[in-house]
Amino acid sequence: MRFIDRIEPAGVEDAVCIQVAAADSLYVTEDYLLTHNTLNEAFIILDEAQNTSPEQMKMFLTRLGFGSKIVVTGDVTQVDLPGGTQSGLKVVQGILGDVEDVHFSTLSSNDVVRHKLVGEIVDAYDRWAAVNQQDDQDARRSGPRGQARRGR
Repeated sequence: MRFIDRIEPAGVEDAVCIQVAAADSLYVTEDYLLTHNTLNEAFIILDEAQNTSPEQMKMFLTRLGFGSKIVVTGDVTQVDLPGGTQSGLKVVQGILGDVEDVHFSTLSSNDVVRHKLVGEIVDAYDRWAAVNQQDDQDARRSGPRGQARRGR
């Protein structure tokens, strides 16, 4: 069995094409995207998946081969994608939520295995997000200068 211990850029030239030299090779594009090969007999971990686009998530998940398992981790409250790009981790839950053999686990501050203060920080951010989400909804319901919008 071969393991990937690191992925490093091969250069700075634009990628024109990717040549598959061996059946057990893994290729990564200039954007660090997996491509070409199916990963058989492998345990594959995608960390920080909240920062994948839906297309990147699909490309990654479709590399699953026979005898392999994929674990995808991420925190949908910490998306760092450029403006307007949806998180592949958020989108995939709606797409694969009812697929047999696909399981989603949602963790809370009770699951944080770090300093006790980290759990309290997570809770504080959750409370802040709930208040700000309500403020955003209220702002969308009101029109210019705080006046309620009329139905059309």
